[in-house]
Amino acid sequence: MLIEKLRARAWDPGRRFDTADVPTAWIAERYGSERLDQARDDIVSYCSDGTVQLKAWTEEVTAYYADTPRGPLFPPITLAEAEDAERRIGRPLPELLRRVYTEVANGGFGPDSGLASLTEGNHAARHVSHWPCVVSVYERNRTRSVPPSWLPLAYGGCTMEWHLSLTAVDNPVLLYDADGWEPAWGENPHNGLRHAFSSLRRWLWIWADGGSVWDEVLNRRPDRE
Repeated sequence: MLIEKLRARAWDPGRRFDTADVPTAWIAERYGSERLDQARDDIVSYCSDGTVQLKAWTEEVTAYYADTPRGPLFPPITLAEAEDAERRIGRPLPELLRRVYTEVANGGFGPDSGLASLTEGNHAARHVSHWPCVVSVYERNRTRSVPPSWLPLAYGGCTMEWHLSLTAVDNPVLLYDADGWEPAWGENPHNGLRHAFSSLRRWLWIWADGGSVWDEVLNRRPDRE
């Protein structure tokens, strides 16, 4: 069930991320020039290329991408490629994550900037650099004292990163602030942890069901921190 829900959203060009770009000229033509002048909380930003970045659930996004062909941004990888990545990491992937990469897509969808690819060399249109690779980021993080049991999943904005625990029960997803700890003060990367989802399944399910994983982070009660 979860894999099917992930595939349905990941293969929809307008919903594969939390936001989507829509040309302002198209919005003005379809809805009227005053549409973008209205006070709205679903406008994320205006872009220099003549598009506006909207939250993925908005009417404009649904309409603009209605006739766009469905399919993954990066096709799923083979089991052999997943096993090669595991050898480089030195640890097995959780079965659910392996299925995501081999049955849904090789990254390029999901919360925030989207899941990193498990293999290298992917390139998305309008992106200057290659899509982040889980293994490459993992190897870089090992030189920065990030625990070897933390697998990078996605960029969370500013200095925030989403990581997966490869060893804890149910594989919690960790929100980590890369600048949230100071070695000179005797701190370690664990001091940079800001939130933990109970499992990878729950983190993915919230997003696949149309929710935002940030809602829980931002609305958590102080006495539960």
